[in-house]
Amino acid sequence: MTIDEIIDNLLILPESSREKLKAHITEAAYPKGFCLMEADKIIPYVYFIKKGIVRAYASTQDNDITFWFGSEGETIVSMKSYVENKPGYESIELLEECELYRLETEYLRKLFNEDIYIANWGRKFAERELVKTEELIISRQFKTSTERYKDLMRDKPNLLRRVQLGHIASYLGITQVSLSRIRAEIK
Repeated sequence: MTIDEIIDNLLILPESSREKLKAHITEAAYPKGFCLMEADKIIPYVYFIKKGIVRAYASTQDNDITFWFGSEGETIVSMKSYVENKPGYESIELLEECELYRLETEYLRKLFNEDIYIANWGRKFAERELVKTEELIISRQFKTSTERYKDLMRDKPNLLRRVQLGHIASYLGITQVSLSRIRAEIK
């Protein structure tokens, strides 16, 4: 995905505002398995996925718990770092070789103060992240693992072909054996 498509997906900006925003966006590529963000660290960047898949997870004493997947066109951000400039809770691992766009949070904040269109774009960005978080919480609290798997099949079928079953099971909050049973029942 191009950076213009990603920007427009949030809010279409006037050309001058778009160019100001793009002036400080750089491209970066990282290999599969790379840890883009580490928990308990301030992350001074917002990333947009040009190509590839990532997962957000939190580590416990026994294992890693995946709670989010991102793919082409989506944003990678530690909201705690973005909003409060404090260490985040999550780690971000690249599940494929990834091409990303990177924007410094400090520069983005400066643009919010200088350009109302970019400030509104940033508000739409934060609102979208809030809705994603709300949907995740509601899904975890009120849906069965089978319902969550069906939602994943409907909303992100591409993930099921590109992500290891262990990560999907972790995301659903179940074991791989339980995931195999759910998959067999659905077929």
